[in-house]
Amino acid sequence: MKTLLCAVVNFIIVFLATRPIIAQTASATWSGQITYEGVRKVDPSQMRIVINGEQVKPGDPNFPADIPDTRMFGQKTLINGTFAKESRDEPNAVVRVRGDGGPPQTRNLPRPFTEQVFVDLQSQTKVTLLTVGKDADTKTYQAEAPIQRVNGWQLTDQTKKIAGYTCRKATVPYKNETYTVWITTEIPVTYSPIHELTPEMGTVLLIEGSKEQFKATKVDTTSSDASAVKPGAQAQTVTPEQLAELRQKAIADFQQQLQLNERN
Repeated sequence: MKTLLCAVVNFIIVFLATRPIIAQTASATWSGQITYEGVRKVDPSQMRIVINGEQVKPGDPNFPADIPDTRMFGQKTLINGTFAKESRDEPNAVVRVRGDGGPPQTRNLPRPFTEQVFVDLQSQTKVTLLTVGKDADTKTYQAEAPIQRVNGWQLTDQTKKIAGYTCRKATVPYKNETYTVWITTEIPVTYSPIHELTPEMGTVLLIEGSKEQFKATKVDTTSSDASAVKPGAQAQTVTPEQLAELRQKAIADFQQQLQLNERN
């Protein structure tokens, strides 16, 4: 009887001890989509402006004076369990063409590549798929890299509602300045649209820096297919450095083709 009683007591202790673990496992099945609005300041010195086949830089008399100083874009992050897929609404390339001495004309051209980003929220790794070329010449490359999270977080007691969720303010040094990051624990995943600014726990719904900002405008709690948030394309595996080189080559080839088209 004493042995049986001890067994029952041990069972109760083990059951109570494992309840939080069960709750955490259930929270890992959260599925939904977070919509962000992003704003970044534009550095004109990093832009390539070509007019009649000639590149112009800031300070040149022909450099356009009406280039916006910020770039706005949207991002949707689809999450299912411990994986996420990011989709950005990137603007097309803007080309200025001046002909016959008249005012320059603006043309919007599609980007020379497509890019998809997947995040393993549990291991905090990022997988990037880069697709270049067209039709039979299309090639897809895949690179995986760990997310390098920054240190020096300072969590405050200040809170506010963002997209319907209560967030807590934190500050952290990043890119030679102090960023303000608003984090909610009401969404049971750990994620940030700027991967380096991923906290130890919680979902980032607002990031504020002097040159960039991400703000969540909507959170949809909907179920989705788990395969939709994992890379499924047949791709050639490369290093992150090789992927960056392939991206830059696609941009360079695109710019060279534009110059040839303008001269013709």
